[in-house]
Amino acid sequence: MKRPVAYVAGTGKGVPAKVMTNHDFAALGLETDHNWIVERTGIVERHIARDDETTCTMAAEASREAMAKAGVGPGEIDCIILSTATPDRLLPATAVDLQAEIGATRASAFDISAACSGWIYGMTVAEGLIQSGVVETALVVSAEKMSAIVDWKDRSTCVLFGDGAGAVVLKRNKTAHASNKGILSAFMRSDGTLAELLWRPSGGAKVPFSAGVLDDRSTFLKMAGREVFKHAVRSMSEACDRALDGAKLRGDDIDVLIPHQANVRIIEATAKYANISMDKVYVNVDRYGNTSSASIPIALDEAIVSGRVKEGTTALFVAFGAGFTWGSMVIRF
Repeated sequence: MKRPVAYVAGTGKGVPAKVMTNHDFAALGLETDHNWIVERTGIVERHIARDDETTCTMAAEASREAMAKAGVGPGEIDCIILSTATPDRLLPATAVDLQAEIGATRASAFDISAACSGWIYGMTVAEGLIQSGVVETALVVSAEKMSAIVDWKDRSTCVLFGDGAGAVVLKRNKTAHASNKGILSAFMRSDGTLAELLWRPSGGAKVPFSAGVLDDRSTFLKMAGREVFKHAVRSMSEACDRALDGAKLRGDDIDVLIPHQANVRIIEATAKYANISMDKVYVNVDRYGNTSSASIPIALDEAIVSGRVKEGTTALFVAFGAGFTWGSMVIRF
């Protein structure tokens, strides 16, 4: 097992106050109901942002909380890495808006796009920057306003997603006392040949926004649910194996599994494959739905606040998302 070079110093979350329950979809004229959604996904409710709540404002709320818990001021942040599939605009990056919002005047700032795997990708990049000596303290944020890109006339997708943000302050390990905590292993993979199973067909430089594009609803998220489910379980299972191997651990050594909160069936299948009992799995998909890359850091913050993750806890994180992308990470707290 490698000596951890970076550890989690603080976490935070920012979620809209508005809650949309499964029963609220009846008002949209969709042919769905509470039981149909729960049976297939495990989702009961999700948070939905107001028009004036942006990816940046949710990210800022999560970031301020994480920095406060870490005892870190804005001027101590060296780098901001923001994972999002829903940037407030295409240029410049939402990360620079966040930098300005929180007053992190010394920080470099950039977005990454890895969909639901974005937090793991961002944490891995931040660890590498810390290991290289370029960065001492990094702010890794995942923020998503999924309600802005789902088709509210498509029951197969709109019932799944919610809005929110999660943040982590990652710091360099400097003392022997801290050398046993931090990131123990990480794993990332992707397969671009399957991109059209979960994607937004238009809205970029290849197919720009236009009246015709807006009329055909191709700017909205499209998903081949059955195929995504199959690949998600297979890829997340592989990722668990690879992260455990990298940390020289087994499933029995893990105190808590915090997976991407997409679907309770995917979570259960992944835990079974990793030989981790469901009583060790942190699940909040019932209350938040799928918040894409924000789901893991939101769940991590809740797990710390509730005492599920504490000093000495060894946690396994795993995610799968559009791209396809997938990844995993083992962290000792």
